[in-house]
Amino acid sequence: MKLTTLINRLEARCKNGNLPSISVGDTVKVGVLIQEGEKTRVQPYQGVVIAQHRASLHTTITVRRVFQGIGVERIFTIHSPALKGIQILRRAKVRKAKLYYLRDRVGKAIRLKPRLSDQRNQGGQRSEKESFQ
Repeated sequence: MKLTTLINRLEARCKNGNLPSISVGDTVKVGVLIQEGEKTRVQPYQGVVIAQHRASLHTTITVRRVFQGIGVERIFTIHSPALKGIQILRRAKVRKAKLYYLRDRVGKAIRLKPRLSDQRNQGGQRSEKESFQ
């Protein structure tokens, strides 16, 4: 057996198949498993996807939110076992692949235009309103 086929089989086993199609500009709620001592809980992290790096098993999204007047960005590996799920709350119409310009904006200037028609959710994907709990 070739090494590439072995790697592809291992990656297919580790992939999380029940994820919605995420794009840049979406407002998402990511459920992250947090371990505190003996207990584990799901902590939601809600923000706008400002960047996406596609690399099969190592695909990451950068989520930005403003918390108490300070911008906080977090990078999530979407096939990580530490993610409980991703819920898409709102989709936005954007014309760039990376929304790094939002870092310099404050207040109402951060708002993005909503996408009115959603053609991508018709192929048997999970519903946007499904909860990750």
